[in-house]
Amino acid sequence: MKIRILLVDDHAVVLKGLSFFLGTQPDFELVGEAGNGTEALEKVAELQPDVVLMDLVMPEMDGIEATAQIKRHHPSVKVLVLTSFSEQDQVLPALRAGASGYLLKDVQPDQLAEAIRGAYSGNVQLHPEITHKLMAEAALPPGKPAAADPLDELTQREREVLGLLAQGMSNKEIAAALHIAEKTVKTHVSSILGKLELADRTQAALYAVKRGIAQ
Repeated sequence: MKIRILLVDDHAVVLKGLSFFLGTQPDFELVGEAGNGTEALEKVAELQPDVVLMDLVMPEMDGIEATAQIKRHHPSVKVLVLTSFSEQDQVLPALRAGASGYLLKDVQPDQLAEAIRGAYSGNVQLHPEITHKLMAEAALPPGKPAAADPLDELTQREREVLGLLAQGMSNKEIAAALHIAEKTVKTHVSSILGKLELADRTQAALYAVKRGIAQ
């Protein structure tokens, strides 16, 4: 089954280039294009894509608001931001709006293709530059005492699960890596969300990335 994709960007040249590239991937199907957030909402309702490639700065409705409305009305649709802007005042609002990832337009074509597949599978996709900035933001200034660390509440196994979430692994992949049942992984993920006061596994993965946790 092919991954159904909707492109949202207000630049015709970008749409043309992305459309051509997606057409070279045997497991992708481009189902439509939109030039702004308002049109994107209409197209999502009409076409029911699996993944939306969303630009941020557009007329009528920007990509952040469009993402929030898509996730509110069509929660199963994955939104993958593809933009030229890497500033945190764009990144964090987009992720909080429900985006499954944040990529910059200089991403290599093969990396874009893998990011689309990863988002479709439910994994978090971040451009390396974005990951670096989030981790830098999380670093404490020299000499500043750290507050009580929520990570101290996690068991060693929960830390391992969180580390694998940071790599974008699914529950099934985590289970295989740790040689435990997928049901057990789900229990650990639920416990992690509760202890860290996070809403979902996407936020947990982002938290793990910011804290530099990886296996």
